[in-house]
Amino acid sequence: MFNADCRAAASRLITLALNEDLGDRGDITSAATIEPDAAGEVAVVSRESGVVAGLPIAAMVCEAVDPSLAVECGEDAAAVSPGDRVASLRGNVRSLLTAERTVLNFLTHLSGVASLSRRFADAVAGTRAVVLDTRKTLPGWRRLAKYAVACGGGANHRMGLHDMVLIKDNHIAAWRQRHGDAPLSDILRGVRDAVPAGTPVMIEVDTLGQMRAALPGGPDFVLLDNMTNEQLAEAVAVRDAEAAGVLLEASGGVNLATVAGIAATGVDRISVGALTHSAPNFDLGFDWL
Repeated sequence: MFNADCRAAASRLITLALNEDLGDRGDITSAATIEPDAAGEVAVVSRESGVVAGLPIAAMVCEAVDPSLAVECGEDAAAVSPGDRVASLRGNVRSLLTAERTVLNFLTHLSGVASLSRRFADAVAGTRAVVLDTRKTLPGWRRLAKYAVACGGGANHRMGLHDMVLIKDNHIAAWRQRHGDAPLSDILRGVRDAVPAGTPVMIEVDTLGQMRAALPGGPDFVLLDNMTNEQLAEAVAVRDAEAAGVLLEASGGVNLATVAGIAATGVDRISVGALTHSAPNFDLGFDWL
């Protein structure tokens, strides 16, 4: 799962992180307090239950700080409990101290995303629905955030504006300035003519009337925005009767208290911005041995 694209994204962020931490003078506290030849070992330990993500990045941080550091890591996507050791770092103490905060910043954020994703995935288990992330990510972090979602058992939505058509309400409003009351199926047909064959096409609707108007245009997905569970169930019935091949995705204010009820309506997908924009940091310790 941690592929070349993830590694490239991590490398860019590690460079930024270390540059802002070390500036022009480096770790002046460690240099002033620790003997240059001091050696030590650190265990990165979970303080809570959840799912760990980002361990390959911890090794990359250590490599960037000091290639002589030895790193042993567990597996990303593993379930952990309080007291579990997820990584061991050995080598020069100054280097370990320099790497500490950057290692933890990556691990606590990505493990938080993975752990929250696991809670959502567990909440919809036994239904047909899958939980997906969104583009609501910190700039530069999207590839890694989506990787963490997958570690937690969630699924990835489009990576960006370039790999999937998603016709949202503002696209429709701007299109109507020129096309007036033309049916929504027309905008879908125009999109099919404009993008390469095989490009996934989704349209966002917020009423059942809009959905019915869009279906003749042949979307791959219909995004049902901020509908009640009753409306979602009706949308599923309409889809089953009129366009069985179209996948339905619910979105809008989804949380852990509501996601199971949404999944029970029969929708295929549920997109949750909170996976990446509201995940709390996972509690990990940097314990000296």
